[in-house]
Order: sequence, then C-alpha cells, then structure tokens
Amino acid sequence: MSITVLLVDDQPLLRTGFRLILGAERDMTVVGEAADGAEAVQGVRDLAPDVVLMDVRMPVMDGVTATRQIVESGSAAKVLILTTFDLDDYAFDGLRAGASGFLLKDVPAPELVGAIRAVAAGDAVVSPRITRQLIDTHLRRGTNGTGSPHEALLARLTPREHEVLLHVAAARSNAEISADLFLAETTVKTHVTRILSKLELRDRVQAVVLAYQNGLVQP
Repeated sequence: MSITVLLVDDQPLLRTGFRLILGAERDMTVVGEAADGAEAVQGVRDLAPDVVLMDVRMPVMDGVTATRQIVESGSAAKVLILTTFDLDDYAFDGLRAGASGFLLKDVPAPELVGAIRAVAAGDAVVSPRITRQLIDTHLRRGTNGTGSPHEALLARLTPREHEVLLHVAAARSNAEISADLFLAETTVKTHVTRILSKLELRDRVQAVVLAYQNGLVQP
C-alpha cells in the first residue's frame, strides 16, 4: 500500500528535489505540493495525505501554525517538520504543535525515506539529542506539552506498558522496541496506542516529554 505525501515548502526547487527522491520509491506517492501553510492546510483537507513534509518558515502562514491547524482538525496526516538548522526554535514549536518528527532539509535521501516510512507507521522521528533540547526548551519556558500528570495517570499502565514507555522515551522505533522486548511489532504498536490513551496524550513526542518531566528517564 502506497504512502501518500504532501510536500510543503516555499522553494520550488526543494519541492522538486523531494519529489524526485520520493518518486523513486515504490511505496510512496507524492499527491500534491504547497508553497505556504495555508495551502498545506487546504491540501490536507482535499488530498488526505498520510504524511506532510512541512517547512516551518514560509509566507502567508508558517509551518507551525499550519501543523497546529492540521492536528486540531483531527486529520490522520502525520507531519514531518523540515528546517535548515537542527536547533531551530520554530521546529521545536512544530513538535509541540503536534508534528511527528523533525528533519534537516539536507537530510540524506535514505534517511528522508526512512523517516517518512517511520511516521506513516506511527513512530516519531526525534533523535535523543533533539529530545534533550526539546526538554530543555520546555523547562526554560516554564511550560510543557502535556501538563504535569498525577501519579494515578501513570498507575494506569501495566508493567509491560511502562516498559514500552521507557523505550519510547529513549526514541526507539516500534521495530527497535519489538527486537529489544521480543514482541511482535504489531503488539508494540498496540501497547503504544494504549499508553497514549491511558496517559491522555496526543502522540509519542508528548510521551517522551512526559517521561522526562516525571523522572522516568534522564536527559
């Protein structure tokens, strides 16, 4: 089954480059392009892509606002933030807005393709280093994306779910967790879904933040 992708960037040459890369993959189809956030929001409504490659710095509407609107609309589309700098506050804002990952625009083609497949499968694409920076940013601003959960909220998890949460917090993919815990990947995906539901979280990025803020793992 093909993964459908919407390309969002105000630079036509970059969109062309991404289209050429993804066009070479048998399991991916570029269904549309957008030059700003407003076009991206409309494109998600019209085309219902599986994944949106979203630039953050664009005219009319920036990628952070567009990401927030896409997430709040209830769309199933997963957003991958594109940025020039790996410590870009706009990118962190995009993650807090609900993006599933973070990529540099000069990412090697195999990593781009792998990231798209990962988020389409329900994983998050956030490296441990970026995770640490994200946590630091939350703490500096005195805000967080999840609220401070009560112990009762974490107590909802089974021992196995708690174990899976720790692996999620370490930025492990479903496939990696599957290998680490000797579980079927579908079982891991089910555990992650239940964890997010029980902890009242939107996505894996919020789960990572929650785990760090509650001392389950250390930066």
